[in-house]
Amino acid sequence: MQEELLGALGRYDSYGSGGEAPVGADAVLAGLDPEQRAVATALHGPVCVLAGAGTGKTRAITHRIAYGVRSGVYQPQQVLAVTFTARAAGEMRGRLRQLGAEGVQARTFHSAALRQLQYFWPRAVGGEVPRLLERKVQLVAEAAGRSGLRVQRTELRDLTAEIEWAKVTQIVPDDYPAAVLKTGRDAPRDPAEIARVYATYEQTKRDRGVIDFEDVLLLTAAILEDRPEIGAQVRAQYRHFTVDEYQDVSPLQQRLLDQWTGGGASLCVVGDASQTIYSFTGATPDFLLNFRHRHPEATVVKLVRDYRSTPQVVHLANGLLSQARGQAAQHRLELVSQREAGPEPVYVEYADEPTEAETTAQRIKELMAQGVRASEIAVLFRTNGQSEVYEQALADLGISYQLKGAERFFERPEVREAGVLLKGAARAGEDPLTADAPDLAAQVRAVLATRGFGANPPAGSGAVRERWESLAALVRLAEEFEAGRRAAGERADLAAYVAELDARAAAQHAPAVEGVTLASLHAAKGLEWDAVFLVGLTEGTLPIIYAKTDEQVEEERRLLYVGVTRARAHLSLSWALSRSPGGRASRKPTRFLDGLRPGSGAAGPRSRGGRGGVEAGADRSAARRARGPVKCRVCDRTLTEAVERKLRRCETCPSSMDEALFERLREWRARQAKQQGVPAYVVFTDATLMAIAEDVPAGERELAVISGVGAMKLDKYGAAVLSLCAGEDPWEDSAEEPAGEPVEESAAEPAEESDEPA
Repeated sequence: MQEELLGALGRYDSYGSGGEAPVGADAVLAGLDPEQRAVATALHGPVCVLAGAGTGKTRAITHRIAYGVRSGVYQPQQVLAVTFTARAAGEMRGRLRQLGAEGVQARTFHSAALRQLQYFWPRAVGGEVPRLLERKVQLVAEAAGRSGLRVQRTELRDLTAEIEWAKVTQIVPDDYPAAVLKTGRDAPRDPAEIARVYATYEQTKRDRGVIDFEDVLLLTAAILEDRPEIGAQVRAQYRHFTVDEYQDVSPLQQRLLDQWTGGGASLCVVGDASQTIYSFTGATPDFLLNFRHRHPEATVVKLVRDYRSTPQVVHLANGLLSQARGQAAQHRLELVSQREAGPEPVYVEYADEPTEAETTAQRIKELMAQGVRASEIAVLFRTNGQSEVYEQALADLGISYQLKGAERFFERPEVREAGVLLKGAARAGEDPLTADAPDLAAQVRAVLATRGFGANPPAGSGAVRERWESLAALVRLAEEFEAGRRAAGERADLAAYVAELDARAAAQHAPAVEGVTLASLHAAKGLEWDAVFLVGLTEGTLPIIYAKTDEQVEEERRLLYVGVTRARAHLSLSWALSRSPGGRASRKPTRFLDGLRPGSGAAGPRSRGGRGGVEAGADRSAARRARGPVKCRVCDRTLTEAVERKLRRCETCPSSMDEALFERLREWRARQAKQQGVPAYVVFTDATLMAIAEDVPAGERELAVISGVGAMKLDKYGAAVLSLCAGEDPWEDSAEEPAGEPVEESAAEPAEESDEPA
């Protein structure tokens, strides 16, 4: 039975690039600072590690586990490390392997619970485990319909989030309205209506024999509570627990953790209340802040030596928190940078959002020219809906980017295809393609070359470049994997590399793709870059407009703190006074920078942030500034929506668009996009083409004032567009017209997404 349980609860997955294992237990402690060493040697819980941003908390807890295993205090099969993301779990397994602690489990709460549920369900309940519902939105929509509610598509995400919040905070449908009132939560609809949808959703799941991710935790905890012999079996298996990011634990996760430990297991928790940014999902720092009360005998260690950021960045981060209020603020950690001095944070004020995006892209290009890699640069914003203008600005300058939270790396078509090819080559052994390749990376290049992968990146930044970057990441990973195996005295061949890819895919531990990262502040948690651009820092955006209570506003402050502490050296903070060119300059920079940025009032000695001056952003061209507020050409109403401003009319007002010209423009755009290997919207969006077809410009001056036609696009496409407007064929004299029918890609403007983390 013990062997079966070992298999059910998860044997160690072979993972990581390898590395030279320490000779003895004491070698694991080498290189740790005094506080990290205190964590590593505190092998008997309870232990609470309060770890500030960039202080090496993952290093401390992995060395603690490894030291326990190497010294014989821990049996590796009796250790479970719990993280909040599969990526973090994968990284932890890799580090533990390198430290010689193979056999230790590192999983997310859901992954560990699901394995236990699948193993114990036949004994505790009988039959097969209900099917897991991967996405609940469709079922929520059905439940809303069955409840007699008409729900817009954009509301479904909010309804789904409310149901998830209720479940992780252990609130049943009947109690939901009272819970909303008690917590002051801003419900997206009438709480009674949401409660009705919630109840119908739960009943629909039962009728269909399916469960969702929250049910996995609920059911596992219930089985351990109701069947003492099963709970005892789990607790006999796992004797040592480590929980990372403990400030983000929900009441439901804590309930399950209590069942796992049973009050007798050794428990180590790690967290930072100043990085609590997911309370809207049910996370709470209360369990971290009250850990000493629940465990009076606990060892508490504070990590404050910041190895990530320069003193200038740390200074600003400390200044932000010095102005914070509330329980979390009372437990803030004053970071101390361990790095050499770097550049001061830069504060930049722009006239409008397009200028902010275009200048940010230009600054990124300058950093890259100075030697900073694109993958070491990030643009961070409050909501996902802010990304489009930065995507366009980077694309205009030919800078590759990756959107955090978009398609997962291992689910990309080119990566899946590469995996199949590499597996085939590994099975073939001495494959003719790779027989002459001197090393693993060369073998991988040879295999990928059969699908057009070359040593040099293609021009541009569209789909073709993105595909190349994905394959290049696989080659770089092969180089790192081979170096690690060689250091461990092991051979690196294609078969071992393919196994590594499979393990990484299972853990969603993707290699770094060369490109500037665009991400929301929530999605940036746990990551770091050499250069970070924090953009859109205005009141109403940060703090977000629906942050009403003091605690909600403080969480917004913590969100900015997380953004600041992502930067190693270069940090830029910017805001725009208006949304569009010529608009009223009614916006104000975020209150969180008051007393920190120059010219915003005096700051106390503990709250002084970066000392860089506030720069004035570059002005747009005189032609654009002269536009002023955009009025509807039909009814003269002032326009506010992006698409309407481009069209210069209300969407409901009659259109004067030349339909034939619009179709010619779309056909021309499709050919351009295909020839350049970029998505169609990178050339022009549908809204811009519609505006051109309505105005039918006769010259460059008329074309230049159309929103979406910047100076670079005017130079690049102006002659062709004006030829089309004049009824001419811009391809007529070209020898490079693509053969075959063009395939039109979607060029609709992306809808604004919520700011929930992916």
